[in-house]
Order: sequence, then structure tokens, then C-alpha cells
Amino acid sequence: MNDADVSKQIQQMVRFIRQEAEEKANEISVSAEEEFNIEKLQLVEAEKKKIRQEYERKEKQVDVRKKIEYSMQLNASRIKVLQAQDDLVNTMKEAAAKELLNVSHHEHGIIDSILHHHHGGYKKLLHDLIVQSLLRLKEPCVLLRCRKHDVHLVEHVLEGVKEEYAEKASVHQPEIIVDEIHLPPAPSHHNMHGPSCSGGVVLASRDGKIVCENTLDARLEVVFRKKLPEIRKCLFGQVAA
Repeated sequence: MNDADVSKQIQQMVRFIRQEAEEKANEISVSAEEEFNIEKLQLVEAEKKKIRQEYERKEKQVDVRKKIEYSMQLNASRIKVLQAQDDLVNTMKEAAAKELLNVSHHEHGIIDSILHHHHGGYKKLLHDLIVQSLLRLKEPCVLLRCRKHDVHLVEHVLEGVKEEYAEKASVHQPEIIVDEIHLPPAPSHHNMHGPSCSGGVVLASRDGKIVCENTLDARLEVVFRKKLPEIRKCLFGQVAA
């Protein structure tokens, strides 16, 4: 083989090696491109997932915040409604309390029906209240306290009270001591914030351990609490707790 043949053969071998190298390089490049694209796609998907998760988290936060705000507004509205209802009920109670003054001034108003007494005037009412208190206490000797303004009326009905109680309870007539300490006077513009009493009596056992408060104010309070569900139902169309 001469030099020309050798040179030709070497050139062929070089071309073959170069072609093999180019093909291998191309394969490496394609493989690297594919791996890069796959990794890039994975990174993009991972970032998209993070963005979606962050969006969902913030969306939930917004939803929770909206629900909290709605709940707070709803509660505030309910409180306003309940406050308005309470204000109306208290206004009625205050009006009823003012009517109590008419009872002790021998006038008859809506409170007469609330207190369930006969229309015989305040003196008859005092008589009934004292008898009722005696029947509750069942004591042979009691201390009676009333307003200073009512002392003369109380003393006027005591004998009849004793007789009626003794007959109803089948006992001897009790001893009733009119206390020198009096209940507060009726409410007035001069004493709006001080203690007051619209009328009635307070009886106690002689040792003071048993007390029966039978003032008009106490009677109104008891009846008002008892009738409050009916009052609310009448005013607002439902029984309020």
C-alpha cells in the first residue's frame, strides 16, 4: 500500500470518527435538551402548584374574614334589635310604675287589673295586702311597715284585717305593730334618684327573720317578670328568651 492509499484510508477513518463524534455530540445535546425541558416543566409545575396553593390559602382567608365580618354584623344587628325590644319593654314598665301612683291616690288605671284587686280604693287594697301577707307569714305577732303618708289608712283597716285573717286561718287575732320606721315616700320630681315606694306594705316576723314585701312596686316587679314572655310575644310576635 503506497502513501496515497494510506493517506486516503486515514482520511476515511478521520471522517468516520468525526461523524461518530458529531452524532454522539448531537445525541448528548438532544438528551440534555430533553432533560432540561423536563426539569424546566417540573419547576414550572411546582411553581404553579405553589401559586395555586397560595391563592387557595388567601382565598380561604378572605372567605373566613367575610364570614367573621358577616357574623359580627349579624350579631351587632341582633344586639340592636334586642336592645330596642328591651327599651320598649322597659318603657312599658316605667309607664306601669307611674300608674301605681294613681292606685295610692284612690284613682284607678290599668294597674288595678294587674294587681287583681277590687275597685274599692286604696284603703281596700291595703286591707287585702295586709291580710295576704299575714296568711303568708302565719306569725302571731308581726311588724308592719308602710309609708308615713299611709299610716292613718293602715291603722283604720287593722281591726278588719285581724278579724278576716283570724277567720281565714282559724287562729287567734294576731298582734300587728306598726313600725315607726316608714317606707320611702312616693317617687317625685324632687327625689327622682332616691329610694321611693308607690304604696303597699312590708310585714315581718317580730325577730325579722321572715319578711313579706307586699308593696305595689314589688307586686308590679313579680307580675312583670311572670308576664314578660307574654308581653314580648304580644309586642314582637314571638316568645323571646
